[in-house]
Amino acid sequence: MIKKIVKKIRHLKWIFFSLEKQACSVGVQMGKNNFIASKFWSTEPYLITIGSNCQITNGVKFFTHGGAGAVRKFYPEFDCFGKIKLGDYVYIGNNSLIMPGVSIGDNVLIAAGSVVVKSIPDNCVVGGNPASFICTIDSYINKNKKFNLNTKKNSASEKKKILLSLSTEKFIKKRDIKINSIDL
Repeated sequence: MIKKIVKKIRHLKWIFFSLEKQACSVGVQMGKNNFIASKFWSTEPYLITIGSNCQITNGVKFFTHGGAGAVRKFYPEFDCFGKIKLGDYVYIGNNSLIMPGVSIGDNVLIAAGSVVVKSIPDNCVVGGNPASFICTIDSYINKNKKFNLNTKKNSASEKKKILLSLSTEKFIKKRDIKINSIDL
């Protein structure tokens, strides 16, 4: 009975804490002014360090270990780990996976759904599976500056009103995917 009560109290604790506080409570080391929407910090969250002014969106997962089960037939005690370090001003898009031993520099944008298997230097935009270099942050800013609507501090209803009043030229539009004639 006491175990059930303790379990319920622990569950309620998660409801009342922000996701940032939850991450810190399990051992993630974190700077200031971060936005956290993820709940998956691996089984060794104390091996994860996050800088300041980072955004970790929904579904992002951090892995501090892996693969050991496949070799335990040969080495029963096998266990290997990698620390993860994020610099300042890092944005990680939805459902990205950050693998053991990865360091991510300052001013880095990681596209949604990326699988980050290698460390990323400062001032980069990366994406894909495995994540690869797309462009520099400066290039990203210059390319997208014309789409900046400066609505960050607006309320949701103000933002909606602005966005619904704009012509399509004010929105980002992606090119069509290239299809080779041989593929048809």
